[in-house]
Amino acid sequence: MRMRSLGTTGITVSEVGFGAWGIGGWTAGQISYGSTSDATSLAALDRAIELGYRLIDTAPLYGLGHSEVLVGQAIRGRRDKVVLATKAGYRSYDTAPDYSPAAIEQSLMASLKRLQVDHVDILQLHSPPIALLEQQPEIVECLQGLRQRGLIRTFGLSASSPADAEVAIRVLGFPVVQANFNMLDTRAVSGGLFAAARKGGAGVIARTPLCSGFLSGTMTAETVFPEGDHRCRWNGPQIRRWVEAANHVLALAAAGPGQAAESALRFVLSFPDVSVVIPGIMTPAEAEQNGRAGAAGPLPEAVIEKILLYNQGYDGPGASSGA
Repeated sequence: MRMRSLGTTGITVSEVGFGAWGIGGWTAGQISYGSTSDATSLAALDRAIELGYRLIDTAPLYGLGHSEVLVGQAIRGRRDKVVLATKAGYRSYDTAPDYSPAAIEQSLMASLKRLQVDHVDILQLHSPPIALLEQQPEIVECLQGLRQRGLIRTFGLSASSPADAEVAIRVLGFPVVQANFNMLDTRAVSGGLFAAARKGGAGVIARTPLCSGFLSGTMTAETVFPEGDHRCRWNGPQIRRWVEAANHVLALAAAGPGQAAESALRFVLSFPDVSVVIPGIMTPAEAEQNGRAGAAGPLPEAVIEKILLYNQGYDGPGASSGA
């Protein structure tokens, strides 16, 4: 597994990390990717660590803390092998988030208990309104204080949009941001996020690299999602649009059978401003498949340019072609 610097934080991460939303599982009233097996989830984490995955990205929201509990079990006895990233702000999907300094500290302490560690490497605010952070500087001051106390090594923003992530770096000085970036959402390039990260020395965690599975090469317009899978709420026309757009960009990348996910991850890793990409991983096989993407190297520059051109005027998958 190749390594990259997380901006100028002094933290080194594997270029492919472990997105741990899915392993949190599903309970009534929450959303995820459906039901899971803890044994399979733990096996996936174990295999990822064996393969050299260093960053594990989780949150109290994922499975109402269950994702963190599993991560804590998986890293027991090998804390030094991983970079732990968790979040604060959201506790559940049916209650309002709380970004007050007291709530942030309370959330972190609960996360440390579930993870069975004395500190996390990255604490990220979970989708806060940028205006709130601008109006209440005590929120960022709280994060800085947690860093000074040794409870976190650095802090970041898991942004609602690449535009919010750009402002977090440029205006608020966040050292780490997390944002969507994939073959069907290239706003991190067109909207200036990568340029801001480069100028500000910020680390970028790229999420949704497989576009909720639509860039995995396994989706069709007839795909039926199980109960508890957030995608089952999408309507037929929306799913068809995403499938058609995904097929188009994968064709541009000349992704052969079984190569879709690798091509999608290679696209993201073709941009040096990305510190780490975090595909959602739920099985050992997915850990193995995603871990091979970095070794394949970047996509050809001409292919990247075609994909960026396809996404001009972004308004969702395939917007530039009317798909």
